[in-house]
Amino acid sequence: MPERLVVIGGDAAGMSAASQARRRRPDDLEIVALEKGSWTSYSACGIPYLVGGDVASLDDLVARSPQTFRDAFRIDVRLRSEAMAIDLDARTVEVRDHEHDRTYALGFDVLHIATGAHPMRPPLPGIDGADIHGVQTLDDAAHLLDHVTSKQVDIRESRVVIVGGGYIGLEMAEAFVRRGADTTVVTSTAQPLNLFDPDIGELVGDAMRAHGITVRCNERVTTFEETGRRTTLVHTDAGDPPIEADLVVLGMGVGPNAGLARDAGLATGDRGAISTDRRQRTSAEGVYAAGDCCESFDRVTGRRVYVALGTVANKQGRVAGINIGGGYATFPGVIGTAVTKLCALEVARTGVSEREAVEAGFEYVAVTIDSTTRAGYFPGTQPIRVKMLAEKKSGHVIGAQIIGQEGAAKRIDVIATAITAGMTADEMTALDLSYAPPFAPVWDPVLIAARKAAEALADAGQA
Repeated sequence: MPERLVVIGGDAAGMSAASQARRRRPDDLEIVALEKGSWTSYSACGIPYLVGGDVASLDDLVARSPQTFRDAFRIDVRLRSEAMAIDLDARTVEVRDHEHDRTYALGFDVLHIATGAHPMRPPLPGIDGADIHGVQTLDDAAHLLDHVTSKQVDIRESRVVIVGGGYIGLEMAEAFVRRGADTTVVTSTAQPLNLFDPDIGELVGDAMRAHGITVRCNERVTTFEETGRRTTLVHTDAGDPPIEADLVVLGMGVGPNAGLARDAGLATGDRGAISTDRRQRTSAEGVYAAGDCCESFDRVTGRRVYVALGTVANKQGRVAGINIGGGYATFPGVIGTAVTKLCALEVARTGVSEREAVEAGFEYVAVTIDSTTRAGYFPGTQPIRVKMLAEKKSGHVIGAQIIGQEGAAKRIDVIATAITAGMTADEMTALDLSYAPPFAPVWDPVLIAARKAAEALADAGQA
């Protein structure tokens, strides 16, 4: 009788593991995947672009349908099936089948937990109002899109309030500005994109305002009040008057959806995320975890961290699936590389910010340079700013941030590669990067930043 693998979660970390396990064990492994929603393997990162109109339909965000997994991978995908409890001793999962209104116990030999993240939704008065939306799942997206495209609502005449100034808040603000809505972003931090240094975040805030977005920093939402006229009053700790909204979108970040694992007795770590080893094994034999519900290892600081990114979820899921299938794979960790945009403005980061460098105990130099995305004389060239951090003792590049127009942000990948390879700023200056006037100046902005960092290290007596 074949072993049974039960996968909890039908998105990136769950289905990538299930697919890898099937490839390595085509005949002797039964695979059951439980998904409490209505879709599998979809891009939640694409939701803002669906709302903004860049993506034509919700189905375009689905990489593989449940039926594809059933037919091509022989995976028993069970939609609207929510895992309610795990019994490690009995090796069972309690499943609530919402489709048929029943509960049953599902046995497993191997378990993979990929329950993802939950949106931060503090218990504020009125937060469950009908016009207050999250953007975590495709079910959320369908609900929000229905509101945006409703014939009863003209979004161009609507007032939209977005709570949160992180990646999702920024991307949703762009979506609604493009729709023509009166858009306000409320964030409790001193500037948008708090994972970036203040000097970069301030530029993002300026760009948001230049695009007609009202940005209210250092404000915490305290209450949502329904008026009965399809208007929600958003109260903040700044006092009256409240902000009037026809639609509220919550973009307050996410946390690990690890309660199921914690209640089963599995070890947890940073922010309550599931603890795993390099092979994505949890503290219980035969139980794996991957994605937004579990921890990662920060290759720069050496610490266990919680990083909720789709790129990480896919890689961790693949590692788990290879190991479940009898192979050997490890996940080496993350360096926090991320990118986003606001209309024409692109923003990216990798490694540590100055605040994170201080928290980790680094002594470092930080340099900032201004350049252009193409040769200065070439039509269409745009400004770009690169900030780079290097450790004083070793000279290693430990972080960078980039802000600029088209062609700016993806340059962060060069620096991410250098950090992963353990390169020093001086070594980076010799990188043989491509050059042609339509693509870059003869000294690429990344190389200019590395050169300035190497000079700063020399001035500090560390090079």
